[in-house]
Amino acid sequence: MDKKFTARCLLLITIIIIAAFLRLYNIAGLPPGLYPDEAMNGNNALEALSTGNFKVFYPENNGREGLFINIQALFLAIFGNEPWALRLPSVIFGILTVLGIYFLAKELFREKNSKPETLNSKQIQNPNFQNSKNFRILDLGFRISHSEKIALLSSFFLATSFWHINFSRIGFRAIMAPTFLVWGIFLLLKALNQIKNNSQFPISNIQSNSKFQIPKSKFHWLLPLLAGAVYGLGFYSYIAYRATPLLIFVILLFYWISILRTSDVHNHNRMSDVRKLIRRKFLLSIFYFLISTIIVVAPLGLYFLQNPQDFFGRTTQISIFNSPTLLKNLSINILKTAGMFNFIGDWNWRHNYAGRPELFWPVGILFLIGIFLIVKSLIQKSKIKNQNDPEQIASQLYGAGNSKFKADTKTLHFAFCILISWLIVAALPVVVSNEGIPHALRSLLMIPPVFILAGVGGIWFYGFIKSKVLTTSGIKLQKFFLLSIFCFLLSLFIFEAYTAYFIKWGQNPSVYGAFSADYVKIGRELRDLPKELPKYVVIEAPGADVRGIPMPAQTVMFITGTFTPEKQKEKNIYYILPSQINQIPEDSYLITLK
Repeated sequence: MDKKFTARCLLLITIIIIAAFLRLYNIAGLPPGLYPDEAMNGNNALEALSTGNFKVFYPENNGREGLFINIQALFLAIFGNEPWALRLPSVIFGILTVLGIYFLAKELFREKNSKPETLNSKQIQNPNFQNSKNFRILDLGFRISHSEKIALLSSFFLATSFWHINFSRIGFRAIMAPTFLVWGIFLLLKALNQIKNNSQFPISNIQSNSKFQIPKSKFHWLLPLLAGAVYGLGFYSYIAYRATPLLIFVILLFYWISILRTSDVHNHNRMSDVRKLIRRKFLLSIFYFLISTIIVVAPLGLYFLQNPQDFFGRTTQISIFNSPTLLKNLSINILKTAGMFNFIGDWNWRHNYAGRPELFWPVGILFLIGIFLIVKSLIQKSKIKNQNDPEQIASQLYGAGNSKFKADTKTLHFAFCILISWLIVAALPVVVSNEGIPHALRSLLMIPPVFILAGVGGIWFYGFIKSKVLTTSGIKLQKFFLLSIFCFLLSLFIFEAYTAYFIKWGQNPSVYGAFSADYVKIGRELRDLPKELPKYVVIEAPGADVRGIPMPAQTVMFITGTFTPEKQKEKNIYYILPSQINQIPEDSYLITLK
């Protein structure tokens, strides 16, 4: 087996193991309790299991897309109505996002392939001709490309992020949004890059009477179809996902312009035919992507056509456009959202260690470096004389320590454009809302570009330090020492993630109340009482109305399995309002939710 492939797999597997541990460890005990929003999902899932009526949209609790609830139903059917069973799907989606970040970052910063002028007609028609140019790390006998370095570091940062770990352990549907977007865009980029790379093949060596053929696989249609299906599933995840078509439009527009401008055709008599062929391939792939997306989203779209009031849901209640001081509030929201990464984060204990920046401070600094590199690349773009010299590009944009980054300027600037566009699009649903800013949950779609940019900053910083530290004498020992320090620092990230979540946050008394742990305790007490004893729960706690009962009752209903009137009658557990307390029969067990 190839040493480079083995090393890359081992590193990636290690990162996934770390991510899985931090998301699965003590899942039955932390978070404590069960927040009513999670319990509402569970009650809908239990009802769907008993009736067989699985919905694309559940209208209670301001409305929720049904995919996550239907997946939760499968886990409840296997493990029973326990809080941790509701949270297992979130764990899985969280781990899949960590894996997806690796493939997406690697595709964004892919190395430059063999130079076009060295290719002949046989190479052009060989779909397996592409060989990434890699470079050794510390002469340890294996090779990892620069794009793989960025990808591995980005996924590692995400694996050890408190922000992502926390939501990967809570039964909220929003955790699916970054998963579907990351994998959908990765598959789309993969499909489009095949066409874009083909558009750069020279045909000057092909005889004028020969037919130009674009290398293709047997399943060239599969990637765009799969990309559209995965991307479409994201619309069933969270309302903020509806902003993402703007990002898809930016990606498609860039590729369309790039394909038209970069066709390296030296035979002018055939230029028009080649471009037409490439355009046709591009448009066909986009058709596959869009039709697949439309088919997947169609059931949800049909539901919204029949129930237009559910399309907007809670967004109309929290929209900034309801404010009399629109510009002022928008400016404040933008500043708070930008500052949540490094300065002041979400104050909600369910979403964060209250007020703590969303990024561990070293990652926050590397994220800022990544942003700086974007600005620098745009400034330096016009100063680079040879746009096809990867070593000059890497040296001028990223410093001498990264001069072996085998990527062209168009690839780099495209990656940066995608990431900055992603940040802006994902921030839109956050800054136009007027509740709980900064809001870590509503900002989940910003996670992929944030951590990829932090990975870019981390690799740049490593290269910068290496260029300053290494000398001509004893270079192998110096490299080994530098790598040891680097690995030690990475181990500190794991320690910090464990300490921040399981000790500092997990043992804080505020977290107990934030997840309504007392309600779970009450539910288990009621569950253990004799079935013959009438049990009445008086709901004094305020909350949204769900079938005539305030939301806080959902936690007790889930633990006791008494969401529907039939189950309440079967288990002799009833829920009433304070005004109905005089209707309670004598010799009944009475408890109050406050």
